[in-house]
Amino acid sequence: MGGAFTRYRVIAWIVGVALVVLVLIGMPLKYFFDNPSVVAVVGTAHGWLYMIYLALTFDLSRRADWPLKRMLLVMLAGTVPFVSFYAERRVSHWLADSDRSRTPEPVAG
Repeated sequence: MGGAFTRYRVIAWIVGVALVVLVLIGMPLKYFFDNPSVVAVVGTAHGWLYMIYLALTFDLSRRADWPLKRMLLVMLAGTVPFVSFYAERRVSHWLADSDRSRTPEPVAG
């Protein structure tokens, strides 16, 4: 599951940064300065990257055996600025907790 988690973390950060650039830079340029070039490029890139984010989130959720609600909430995190960063941290904690619960405690000898 380590590879799926690493892929998810990378794409979560990329999608999050692209969305922040789109909303905080591209949208003001488009609507206040009549320059839609950033929105055209970053918006399209974010759309394609979000599709990859969905696929990698689905892959991770199936490997980690998440309930459907958790998977859908993590998938939606890529649509709200800054939430993908929060979701990535939560996923890290969920998987760390899951690993701790699966690891048998050492027997005192």
